[in-house]
Amino acid sequence: MADVSEQRATARRPPPLDAVFAPVRSYTAFEETVDRLGTAIKLGLLAPGSRLPAERELCARLGIARSTLRQALTALTQSGHVFATRGRRGGTFVSDPQPPAVPPSPQMLTQWRETCDQRLAVELAVAVLAAERGERSDLDALDVLATTLEDALEDFAAYRQADIRLHVGLAEATHSARLVRAMTEVQGAMTDLIAYIAHPPQVLASSNAQHRRLLAAVRERDTMRAVRAMTEHLQGTEHVLAGLLPDA
Repeated sequence: MADVSEQRATARRPPPLDAVFAPVRSYTAFEETVDRLGTAIKLGLLAPGSRLPAERELCARLGIARSTLRQALTALTQSGHVFATRGRRGGTFVSDPQPPAVPPSPQMLTQWRETCDQRLAVELAVAVLAAERGERSDLDALDVLATTLEDALEDFAAYRQADIRLHVGLAEATHSARLVRAMTEVQGAMTDLIAYIAHPPQVLASSNAQHRRLLAAVRERDTMRAVRAMTEHLQGTEHVLAGLLPDA
């Protein structure tokens, strides 16, 4: 029987490369693609200088649309994980590791999943209670914010401000002062994390489409659908963080 150290070594062993290009789930296809490729680069499964398969092959192997793949590659390019060249020998290549100008603190990198867990607990409760208690005036204001987000896809600073207001506004729709305070706290913690990942307009548009589905479920007082929509939204962010944040 293998001893404990051997078992731990086996658990840490990186997955075979085939796992990198296995089909992704459709409901978070963009985010999971960023996670899958970004993590493979960090683990060294996709080495610096190596060329990714052609778009058509990648789409077939991952089971995603070309538009989804291009969104993911845009995010990975903006974060410095890959770069593209043109010509006969062109393609998408893995970059040499480049540390961010202001790297995240070790504490942030070791605790970011706990931050996401805290956010999940708060925001799922908010989704349920907003669906049960939200008044028409609350929801109308949130729809206005969703429209504001659509107009800010090229300006992440403005987008993030409206995004925070939307999530805090959803908490306000629960009419629970404690939940509003909890939401404000987790949004502050998430802002510190989100600052370290790329935000191309396609990504922001996808995020706001999730907002729209969530708000529709809340307006129809469909708590289960609101929970599913919120879970999809939050897991999408977590996938992107997992793929793009440096290792602790």
